[in-house]
Amino acid sequence: MTKESGDADRRADGAPGRLSIGLVQMHCDADPAANLARALAGIRDAAGRGAKLVCLQELFRSQYPCQSEDARRFDLAEPIPGPSTEALAKEAASSGIAIVASLFERRAEGLYHNTVVVFDTDGSVAGRYRKMHIPDDPLYYEKFYFTPGDLGFAAHDTAVARVGALVCWDQWFPEAARLTALAGAQVLVYPTAIGWQFGESAEIDAAQHDAWETAQRAHAIANGCFVVAVNRVGHERLPGADESDGIRFWGQSFVADPFGRVIARGSASEDEVLVVECDLGAIERVRRDWPFLRDRRIDAYTDLTRCFRD
Repeated sequence: MTKESGDADRRADGAPGRLSIGLVQMHCDADPAANLARALAGIRDAAGRGAKLVCLQELFRSQYPCQSEDARRFDLAEPIPGPSTEALAKEAASSGIAIVASLFERRAEGLYHNTVVVFDTDGSVAGRYRKMHIPDDPLYYEKFYFTPGDLGFAAHDTAVARVGALVCWDQWFPEAARLTALAGAQVLVYPTAIGWQFGESAEIDAAQHDAWETAQRAHAIANGCFVVAVNRVGHERLPGADESDGIRFWGQSFVADPFGRVIARGSASEDEVLVVECDLGAIERVRRDWPFLRDRRIDAYTDLTRCFRD
């Protein structure tokens, strides 16, 4: 199997064919081994239903660790390559699928990243992405844990598609989506851990979720590609927190097509494995009708490298 003629099934005229994408949405508990086992079971489920690219949620091996600053949680990190990448590579090769997985990377003593590894269908590593935009907000104290990424924005060649990986907070930045699409990504995958805080109104909850989904649908439209967002579910409250603290992860993992239409959406509260068929040929058709990449004025965008235009 070659990267050019893999399971995405090119048509007789050489155009890209259809690709089934699996999304593993799940809750996480305090046991990393149990979470890894749950993720592997979800991958097998998706592969058994025809998925050729399977995507996991952000930091799937643990409960979301950044709800407060606690140096003991660095013990959740692991090297890459390491035990989780070994298990995922074996599963990718056994099932003949590509996998996108988000891990808490221990790069060196005291140096950690929020990292995505993309596995090809033979179990080899097709690429790696380290989260570039690192939030520092109540319940999302990621700057305490993660060094900003240094690998840039890239598309990773697999046997089934060119995959661009970005992570959670990256979802809000059109520059990240654009640069990854310009690198050739057919599918933008966003492993995610996002939810509602307690004490806010139903109106605010709905508005936050709508903004999150709308921003990513806009990336699909502006770049003429598929967007896959994989979120977790469940209420997570780390040890020592009050009963009213924690995050209610809103799930609702989804796939948007190059028109920005949501073609599949998961549950807001339940573990779920979605398998979604995507027509990669739609990328060419949409970009011909809406040639945003053609009409960009790259000669006029130099101020984008400035923090703010005073």
